[in-house]
Amino acid sequence: MRIGIDIDGVLTDVYRFILDYLSKFCVENNIDYCVGESFYDESKTFGIDKIDADKFWDEYIEFYSKHVKARPFASEIIKKLRSLGHEIFIVTARWLTNRDDKIGNKMRKTVKKWLADNKILYEKLVFCKAQDERKVMEILDNKIDIMIEDSPKNIDELSKFVKVICFDNDYNKKCGGGNITRCCSWYDIYKAIENKKL
Repeated sequence: MRIGIDIDGVLTDVYRFILDYLSKFCVENNIDYCVGESFYDESKTFGIDKIDADKFWDEYIEFYSKHVKARPFASEIIKKLRSLGHEIFIVTARWLTNRDDKIGNKMRKTVKKWLADNKILYEKLVFCKAQDERKVMEILDNKIDIMIEDSPKNIDELSKFVKVICFDNDYNKKCGGGNITRCCSWYDIYKAIENKKL
């Protein structure tokens, strides 16, 4: 079986990073914020302007991309899945990776190094062509059977075509449907795949 895996929010806990570092950024830059309901869009979660959220990522994307750790057991479970004959496809729309210039090339290299440093093994790494591009075409082109995703928009769109494991986060609680299985950890994902709950 071909298993597609998103990076931010699935291999990493990007939401925790945002809570910690965006609050720091707001305080240091005198930006008034109030963390409210969880949204996939951090500007909505913090109640700040989208421009300020973009400035935050301008400042922290390189640090995040190099230093955030993989979620517990991600590498271990991916190795187990590969040993059972499953093929792993990393499919990401990570900010800047879509650019066809030095900045884009640098971010793609950073992603590859991060995957190697965190011992994330895979058959293929797929960079979506636009940050907000739907992943549907990449999933269909690569004949992926199951996609592990956290973005509510992507979960809803992908579930029309393939089975989706929704990596549980507060911001995707409303996602559900017959083609969606919710999992809360990498061992939970392993159990769902191996018990053929999908």
